Amino acid sequence: MLEMTLHALSPLDGRYAGLLEPLQDYFSEFAYLRDRVRVELGYLFALSKTGLARPFTVSSLPFTDEDALKILECEKTTRHDVKAIEYYLREKLPTEIHPWIHFGLTSEDVNNIAQALALKEARDKILLPALEALIASLRDFVRKTRALPMLGRTHGQPAVPTTLGKEIAVYLRRLQTCRASIANHRFEAKLTGAVGNFNALQAAVPQIDWRAFSQDFIESLGLKPNLVTTQILPYDNWLGYINSIQMTNAILLGYAQDIWRYISDGYLKQAMVEGEVGSSTMPQKVNPIDFENAEGNLGIANIFFSHYSQKLAVSRLQRDLSDSTVRRTFGVALGHTLLAWKNITRGMSRVEADEEKIKTELHLHWEVISEGAQTILRAAGRNEAYEALKSLTRGRVETEAGYKAWVEALDIDEETRTRLMSLTPETYLGLAIQITDDVLACEAM
Repeated sequence: MLEMTLHALSPLDGRYAGLLEPLQDYFSEFAYLRDRVRVELGYLFALSKTGLARPFTVSSLPFTDEDALKILECEKTTRHDVKAIEYYLREKLPTEIHPWIHFGLTSEDVNNIAQALALKEARDKILLPALEALIASLRDFVRKTRALPMLGRTHGQPAVPTTLGKEIAVYLRRLQTCRASIANHRFEAKLTGAVGNFNALQAAVPQIDWRAFSQDFIESLGLKPNLVTTQILPYDNWLGYINSIQMTNAILLGYAQDIWRYISDGYLKQAMVEGEVGSSTMPQKVNPIDFENAEGNLGIANIFFSHYSQKLAVSRLQRDLSDSTVRRTFGVALGHTLLAWKNITRGMSRVEADEEKIKTELHLHWEVISEGAQTILRAAGRNEAYEALKSLTRGRVETEAGYKAWVEALDIDEETRTRLMSLTPETYLGLAIQITDDVLACEAM
């Protein structure tokens, strides 16, 4: 296995093959051949129930590497992959079945169903569990840091305090929304013939309701029928799913960059793993490589997804083949996605908050409570409250002593003075903790 990966063209099949091996069962060439055989056999079984073909009970055939290679060898002659599958099935099935193999179908009837099944099953068995593990890693971190006061930053500058847990909770809520969209998606498929009108089937056997047949067959596979198509399935439905993953990746790209910054600022400490090295020359380094790797792979994946949105929404007239080669890369885009998700999950297992560092830095910036101070003064009827705080704090780092001396010098009533004196960077958190707890409570439901 190691020797094979040394010569792989793609790092997904080389360096990262061990992490991504589960996806091979859905998006490899072998999987695509196997699933189209599966669809052809399922179609024969459905035909037999109409009384057209003799009773057919074979719902599957053993399918090995040898079978896949036999189809590929045949394709060298046919230069047509689905016709090669049909000839392969003729070798496997009784002669009296042969007229009904691929009866009245166009290749895309088989291809789109096989790929819809791959997208659906890979989502259910591989991608959703990986996303849920990632979300769980954020949820655990939020619980631990829900009430940890932290210096906020807007435009990169010290700003109103927040809690570390609340900032991660924002990402947690966004990812939960994406997860629901991904999990609830119903994949469309079509079985409608060469230009979408059931021409061949209707001409040969007009007494059968082919629209009802198509709908029943596709629903039996757990897919959503689309009966209004050209030769190809309009990919709008698939693109809805792809867009949900692309949005997930975009959110996670921002998350990886934020975590990288928190590590860089010393807010987060990374666990040191025995034997790991952070630099070939600087012995002290512990690099945030999981988040950096994720950022790169999320970007690559989303470039593919963006191209899908541009390409798959467009087709010349009833059919052209430019979509076919693009669809064969679904496993590549999802592979980079899965790799990124796994790296973020692993990275989260290795970080913890440096509470002392976070609290110390927050306490050094009393100017960040100027928002609260000027708002309290406004509530007390002071017209120039904002301007007063601007003169005190703009472009300056204010200390506790300086802030309190300023409050003492104000000509204000004692109730307002008490409110101003109660403000501290550690306690000026608004409803951050309650908002975080609401997210956690929703997560638990």
